[in-house]
Amino acid sequence: QVQLVESGGGLVQPGGSLRLSCAVSGFTIGNSVMSWVRQAPGKGLEWVSIISIGGGTTNYAVSVKGQFTISRDDAKNMLYLQMNSVNIEDTALYFCARNPSFYAATQLQYNYRGQGTQVTVSS
Repeated sequence: QVQLVESGGGLVQPGGSLRLSCAVSGFTIGNSVMSWVRQAPGKGLEWVSIISIGGGTTNYAVSVKGQFTISRDDAKNMLYLQMNSVNIEDTALYFCARNPSFYAATQLQYNYRGQGTQVTVSS
């Protein structure tokens, strides 16, 4: 049974940091493109960051470039998102996903997705 379980969300002040984690079971992420997507209140899904098989290539949405860092630990079957200098616009439900390809991830196409972890940025 495939499961992607996100954790690490919560309430954070503007300018603060959070590290999201995604624990995967049911498949090996080592041969998978993985990504983080988010959905802000009242808005549609937005891809945030993508990481290639092996982690050699990453891509970030313009809105988070230089602010967020995606990483993976294939040995632990874990995906991470380090969020720094967060702002109110980063408030959203964050999901991790397995994607058919790097390009597919930019089109919000995924094989599996977790249930999400809520990030709320507020003073």
